[in-house]
Amino acid sequence: MSLLPSFAGVASLIADPARAAMLIALIDGRALPAGELAYAAGITAQTASSHLAKLLDGGLLRVETEGRHRYYRLAGAHVAQALEHLATIRPTEPVRRKARTPQARELRFARCCYDHLAGQLGVAATCALQEKGFIVPAEDKKFDVTAAGAAWFGGLGLDVKALRPTRRGLARQCLDWTERSHHLAGPLGVAFLKTLCDAGWLRRSRASRIVQLTPRGRLELKERLGVEVQPASELAG
Repeated sequence: MSLLPSFAGVASLIADPARAAMLIALIDGRALPAGELAYAAGITAQTASSHLAKLLDGGLLRVETEGRHRYYRLAGAHVAQALEHLATIRPTEPVRRKARTPQARELRFARCCYDHLAGQLGVAATCALQEKGFIVPAEDKKFDVTAAGAAWFGGLGLDVKALRPTRRGLARQCLDWTERSHHLAGPLGVAFLKTLCDAGWLRRSRASRIVQLTPRGRLELKERLGVEVQPASELAG
């Protein structure tokens, strides 16, 4: 069977400048909403919706729903690799990004998401928990807590066995709307944020969803979890 029809179809999808811009915006592995992809491509939301539907049908993208929002990411590493190879033929144009206000930078760094930790700090902590084998991804966007993980959380004063799972489980994966990666949610995520705040590692804002990382928290997270993060006040736009 000839591969030409399939190859030609994929090539035609990538050849469109707007679709190419959206694909390049996703090449770092994150998931982005349609609005941000429309901005990256310099097109209207309606036009972007049409292009995204074609990219989904063509197998270049997959979509993930989180609440009322839909996030798009590349269908797999094979798509990213193909785009990278194509990009070497001719340098790509810079991806358009919206400038962030100081408050937006703080929200991106660390914030509350339904009473669990989100933002760059939340994602970094979740990645570290996985790298150390304390939590492992499971089916239906859940996390399983390992014996080593239960012991680690216990060392913080968080008794995992005392938590009551919901119908969605004890710990689940929540797609972060700024980082486009998953952070820890569910009863464990809520208890984790509360424990860190009670310990004085984090401080929740009374006026917004912003969460501040204290100097002590920065040291403790680095020592106990290997998380090294740059506070929002030190981040560039």
